[in-house]
Amino acid sequence: MRADTSNAATGRDFPGTSPADAGAVAAVTRLYQGHAVGLIRLAVVMLGDRPAAEDVVQDAFAGLYRRWVHLADPGKAPAYLRSATINGCRNELRRRLRARRRPGEPVTDIASAEFAALVGEEHREVLAGLRRLPSRQREALVLRFYLDLTEPEIAAAMGVSPGTVKSTTARGLASLGRLLQENSR
Repeated sequence: MRADTSNAATGRDFPGTSPADAGAVAAVTRLYQGHAVGLIRLAVVMLGDRPAAEDVVQDAFAGLYRRWVHLADPGKAPAYLRSATINGCRNELRRRLRARRRPGEPVTDIASAEFAALVGEEHREVLAGLRRLPSRQREALVLRFYLDLTEPEIAAAMGVSPGTVKSTTARGLASLGRLLQENSR
């Protein structure tokens, strides 16, 4: 998605676009400008890798653009983007797991220099603890405490009931607390 919107409303950035396509370009561009940074942060926390996080978010926006004409309620586009980002992170984590299982292929799981520079030692410990949690607990905690989503929003993003969000969040906090205490000893 382009950050420059100078011609997005007219469709001139994309030759051969119709006025309806130009509307989609403008709408998705506005969403990108308002939500991309937060979604990239979410994906960095989930993946621990900024370039992969940016790719996941870019794919989410590209998917939204392709499906824009089929979107029943454009007001729900941010929720769609969050869900697409979380699903993309899940897919990336599965891909990494499969790659680790294949013998002979090098696996790089090193945080980027920007990521390491942005977080202090305490944050690194919390992020390491989060990565050790089961994926559902990690997702619930990130959505709740990093993105400040409400329980119904988290439930919609994760595809579970609000009660499941409450119990998963409680278990995740308890597990994270135990992990952090173990590391401090």
